[in-house]
Amino acid sequence: MFAKTKAFASFSVDDIDAAKTFYGETLGLEVSEENGMLTLHIADGGNILIYPKPNHAPASFTVLNFPVEDIDQAVDELTKRGVRFERYDFKDFEQDEKGIARAGGGQEGPPIAWFTDPARNVIAVLEG
Repeated sequence: MFAKTKAFASFSVDDIDAAKTFYGETLGLEVSEENGMLTLHIADGGNILIYPKPNHAPASFTVLNFPVEDIDQAVDELTKRGVRFERYDFKDFEQDEKGIARAGGGQEGPPIAWFTDPARNVIAVLEG
């Protein structure tokens, strides 16, 4: 039924103007606005819809993952742009001084770091 349907993800924010600035200027994504909603245009023709919700509650999980070739370089650049990385107290792994969780000590998978958008939705940058 949906095999040939072009699906897309969406999530809410409480301030569409702040989201437009963050995703467009801070993260450098192509952003369009129509009918009071934003569309993030990502690589390979994918789109993500961001819609305003007055009673928005931040997602308690990662809503977007951005793979990068060099996580240290990406975290450094985002930090220069004013992004603050989240610190989590997980028993299976630790984050370094930049906020990057790396394999070892029970952690499997690629190096990853988390930050939030102005609506406190969680976003990750990961190497791979």
